[in-house]
Formats: sequence, structure tokens, C-alpha cells
Amino acid sequence: MKLQYPVNIKRKPKKKLTNTTKSSSTVSFANELLWAIIGLLLTIFSTFVEAFVTNMPWTWTEQGVNSMPLGVTFQVGAVLLTGCMGGKNAGFLAQVAYVFLGLFWYPVFAQGGGLQYWQQPSFGYILGFMPGAWLCGWLAFQRRTKLEVLGISAAAGLLIIHGCGLIYLLGLFFLSPANLPSDNLFDLIINYSVEPIPGQLVVVCVVAVIAFILRHILFY
Repeated sequence: MKLQYPVNIKRKPKKKLTNTTKSSSTVSFANELLWAIIGLLLTIFSTFVEAFVTNMPWTWTEQGVNSMPLGVTFQVGAVLLTGCMGGKNAGFLAQVAYVFLGLFWYPVFAQGGGLQYWQQPSFGYILGFMPGAWLCGWLAFQRRTKLEVLGISAAAGLLIIHGCGLIYLLGLFFLSPANLPSDNLFDLIINYSVEPIPGQLVVVCVVAVIAFILRHILFY
């Protein structure tokens, strides 16, 4: 009769599963500061540049290059691009500086500047640049650099901008209606949120593509 001895079988520890979809890169302080400055300058200058698209490139030889305006400026695109490239801190700081300059120093807003600018129905959208850029920048670095991630991040930032703008517009309508160009709330919402959306969505797509290319070139 054979004696059986207990065998001590060591189990190999299971490897922890890691989420490989998360981004392994972060934005350094130097890059955040650099993109905050770039974002501020882009926001200022793009305020006065109308967004446009061209006809398809393969028709350029026959029809030439024809531009088609989108009815909006590149300003929102500059806000979102800063978040996609510099992250939440750079995006937020750039817009804080933009609002501060417009209220206290220079006429960098679309219709001037100064403390009285709070009476403008579009001022709520400008205030929405700050949380919109922050959210866009935060989402853009939660996963690896992918085109769809950047597109969703920019779209989420745009949604926040319009949400803040609509809330501010409603407040002006009920508290200070004399400062509004119309006494019809529906017309105001159409003019300031509904009509710009199609053009701004095109700008969001352009921002996602540009940020995707630049982040691959810059290796982050």
C-alpha cells in the first residue's frame, strides 16, 4: 500500500486586469501654461473670424475653391480646441482670462466689452466657455487619443456652453427684459442657440480632427 503525501500546490497570483483604454499621458504644467496662453489668443482672434467650409477637394480643378459660410465664428472652436489640447486646467484658465480681459480691459467680445456687457443676451454663452472648456479638457484626457473621444469631448463642451447660455438668457428675459432685442422668448432661443448649432457642430468635427492630428504629432 503506497503512502500518499499531501502536495503543496502554490497557486499563481492572478494578474490584475488593467483598463488599457485609459490614457497613459498627462499634460505637464508647462504645456498647460502654454496652451492657456495659446487658447486665450485663439479665443480673442477667432471671435472675429467667420467659420466656413469649402467645396470638395476633388472639384477644385474644375470649379475652383469656393467657400461657404457656416453662420458662426471660430470662437467656440478655439475654446474647445484648447481643452482638447491643453486639458481642463488650460481650457478653464484661458477662458477666465478672456472674460476678465473683456469685462475690465479690452473690447475682445463680439460687441465690445466692459462691465455693462452683462446685459448682452450672449454673455451667458461667454460665461459657459469656462465650464465648457473644463469639461471638454477633462473628457479629452480620460482615454487614449481617439478621434471619437475628442469628438464626444468637444460636443459635451458645446452642450455645456449652450446650457449656461440658455439659463442666463432665461434670467435676463424674466429679470431684465428691457435689455433684450426681442420680447419673444422663443425667438431669442432660436437666434442664440438653435440657429448656430448646425454650424457649430461642423466646427466641433473640425476641432476633433485637428486635435487628433496634433496630439499624435506631439506624442500625447
